[in-house]
Amino acid sequence: MDAAGTLVSEIPLGGGRSVRLFCGDALTGLEARVGRGVADVVVTSPPYNLGVAYSRYRDDRPREEYLRWTGSVRDVVQEVLSARGSFFLNVGGPPSDPWLPWDVAREVARGFVLQNVLHWVKSIAIDRASVGRAAGLAGDLALGHYKPVHSARYVHSAQEYIFHFTHRGDVPLDRLAVGVPYGDKSNVRRWRGAGADRRCRGNTWFLPYPTIRFRARDRPHPATFPPELPEWCLRLHGLRRTRLVVDPFVGIGASAVAAARLGVSFAGFDLDREYLGVAAKRVRQELGRAPARSERTEPGRRERAATSVPRGRRGTRRSSAGTTRASGSS
Repeated sequence: MDAAGTLVSEIPLGGGRSVRLFCGDALTGLEARVGRGVADVVVTSPPYNLGVAYSRYRDDRPREEYLRWTGSVRDVVQEVLSARGSFFLNVGGPPSDPWLPWDVAREVARGFVLQNVLHWVKSIAIDRASVGRAAGLAGDLALGHYKPVHSARYVHSAQEYIFHFTHRGDVPLDRLAVGVPYGDKSNVRRWRGAGADRRCRGNTWFLPYPTIRFRARDRPHPATFPPELPEWCLRLHGLRRTRLVVDPFVGIGASAVAAARLGVSFAGFDLDREYLGVAAKRVRQELGRAPARSERTEPGRRERAATSVPRGRRGTRRSSAGTTRASGSS
């Protein structure tokens, strides 16, 4: 296999833009395939080192070794990210190891500035008494999906982190692109900077998984995030300044779908050709079309490529808290 990765699909978006999917090691292929300093946004979620049964990668390394690998990912992203680019890194961890995401963040911060910390809320409970009568709730609400923790020591995890890194911490954002209307309309007049009925959403993003009926058919990957998650990241960075999006651990392509939805060029890497095939299919479905003759698609081979970099969100993790958790970005 080419050390720079093999292009397995290229799906045109029009206007010279495309979604490109590479089978290969992002550590060796990212700069070669993408170029230095040209990615405006990198959005990804790498494996979390929680013991996934990868066929080619040990996912239960000592913490120091795993953090060194994280540093290698950071260095590669640092090379391809543009001077005013944004690096959105989704990281979670088991309830029994709450420092894991922050250890990863500190390692990445050796080469970047942590500009924002966002919370991806996957499940939330809202008490009627807390929101008041004006909300019109008939009762308490429990929204979203979660995996219960079978332990008397921990509460279940309903959120993951999205660490927003930049080179210098001075990248302006399009905050209202993912904004929300004011709950109290008098604030539109009260706040001089409001100007319209829209405010910054803040750093808590409630994005539940969609309900599915058949896992193997509807979500053929052990760990995914909804395409709206990377879509909101891209909108927050600012679409006018986004020409190329990159995901080093693309999995079944949630970030590719988001880029296609927004009409932005995309490059994604993964080691699993089958996942890349699913990613390409999802992008075509998003675009509402079947494969065209202008698309470049490599004949589907089922071989597994040996590599030093783990596959994004490949397997299912068993945490010490007794709950099943999965890893990577899809």
